[in-house]
Amino acid sequence: MSPVLPELPWAALLILLPLSGATAAALWPPAARAIGLLTTAAGLLLVAGLGAVVADADTLRHPVGGWGAPLGIELRADAMSLVFLAATALVGLGVAVYADSYFERAQARGFWPLWLFLLGALNALFLSADLFNLYVTLELMGLAAVALTAFSGGRAALSGAMRYLLATLLGSLIYLLGVTLLYHATGTLDLTLLAERLEHGPASRTALGLMGAGLALKTALLPFHFWLPPAHSSAPAPVSALLSALVVKASFYILARLWLELFAPLSGLEGAGTGEVLGWLGMAAVLWGSWQALRQSRIKLLVAYSTVAQIGYLFLAFPLLTAAGLPDPAAWRAVLWLVLAHALAKAAMFLAAGNLLRFGGHDRIPDLDCVAQRLPLTVAAFALAGISIAGLPPTGGFIGKWLLLEAALLQGRWDLVAVMLLGGLLAAGYVFKVVGHFFTPAATGHAARPVPPAMEWTALSLAILALLLGLAPAWLLPWLESAVGPGLTEAVP
Repeated sequence: MSPVLPELPWAALLILLPLSGATAAALWPPAARAIGLLTTAAGLLLVAGLGAVVADADTLRHPVGGWGAPLGIELRADAMSLVFLAATALVGLGVAVYADSYFERAQARGFWPLWLFLLGALNALFLSADLFNLYVTLELMGLAAVALTAFSGGRAALSGAMRYLLATLLGSLIYLLGVTLLYHATGTLDLTLLAERLEHGPASRTALGLMGAGLALKTALLPFHFWLPPAHSSAPAPVSALLSALVVKASFYILARLWLELFAPLSGLEGAGTGEVLGWLGMAAVLWGSWQALRQSRIKLLVAYSTVAQIGYLFLAFPLLTAAGLPDPAAWRAVLWLVLAHALAKAAMFLAAGNLLRFGGHDRIPDLDCVAQRLPLTVAAFALAGISIAGLPPTGGFIGKWLLLEAALLQGRWDLVAVMLLGGLLAAGYVFKVVGHFFTPAATGHAARPVPPAMEWTALSLAILALLLGLAPAWLLPWLESAVGPGLTEAVP
């Protein structure tokens, strides 16, 4: 541990602080705003402190209550979990500042406890070291996310929230069946002990299938994406940003952990073709989601379908990770980069869409009515975030997709290369479709509502961070070298 840092339980504080803040915000509603903002900002500092400790020790383990695995609960932080924790802290702080101006006072009193509860569940998930705790935190996160989805009320929001609730419960049930099977086969749920005891066979294959299907449903991987566009497009703008940038990444994080640490090292599992199936679904998601986004006439629905497409890019790495039995760490580094870039850019796009909806009272693309002259910061935020989503230089999205494209080229996967190139063209098409209407007058004029400066600057700040991420590969890529996962690292010659 760095000598300038105090001996603090950084991992435990990242969970306890937001949960305590959620309780305090619920008990003292007049102070909910101050509690929410201070707690979220403190979370960013705690992630920085945890990162400094992990940089010295590679992996930090914290036995809760002094009882470690297998009898107790153990928290674990490494470079991989830090990527997701950093994305959560950065996007969470931006959304908190935005929500402070977005919600009216009565709504804000309900938003802050739910947001802090969601933040605590996300942090706990990324720090969990056994399968059952991952399940518990996944459920807590899902319940908070569903409540936030229905937060604005109205038929569309309640319908979207109900779809989300049913999908997340079904996904959790299927995942739990796989966990039960692994526990029966090995007698433990700790990831480290599972990696030592798990053997290739029908039990491991069945568990992988069940857990993968459940997590794919919660991640909204095509064809399990049916719940995502209605939920994300009908929720309030800050909630949409959280759902798209962070919540769907949590189930993907679990799937990646399971794949890299448990299933990839098992001999013969690659022959089952699971990685290829996930890759095919990812390719279908990139093309279908991008095409559907291009066809939309509402901005929030367009950005929601864009999320379906961008999630597909994350799954393109799975066939690369198990090609010819030789996992490729370069593909996983690309995925981690895309996680950061997508979280920042997609949050900025949804916040910018919220500004446009507040300004004009609608989010219909043909009726934007020259918003470039009236909301220049919002227009800049949407455009910068959009070019990162499309993978254009010099953004963070470009670096991530370039790394993934390079890994596919080195393995001769021309199908993945073609899908990535076509997906980039389609993404550029739907982004510039919206940007073009920023400069054109609407057929009918309408009264405009002012947008608070904090809402515009927050969206722009996140978009600028997505841009700056593309200028930082020299110092960030070496750090990602240690985030490829134990199973993957050991398999690479």
